[in-house]
Amino acid sequence: MLKIKLDDDELKALYMAEVQKRLDKIELQSMLMDTRQLCKMLSLSWPTVEKLFLSDPKFPSIRIGKKWLFNRRFVQEYIDRWSKEIKKNA
Repeated sequence: MLKIKLDDDELKALYMAEVQKRLDKIELQSMLMDTRQLCKMLSLSWPTVEKLFLSDPKFPSIRIGKKWLFNRRFVQEYIDRWSKEIKKNA
């Protein structure tokens, strides 16, 4: 005979962790990012992003009022080109 016991708190924690993973995946698939999402994507602070990328007019950014928005796909393409250029010049 097999006996199974479930801890409700443990089950809830596992469920919430899985839900958060799926929400993070959906967020990553959205087209536009705000500054917080961009910093998270690049693993950089906002001052570093401003210094390295926003000073470049070719960086794919949109400013609406005081809010910055970034197209996820264009940013990825830019970062890919930028990192190749950095490696080439190193």
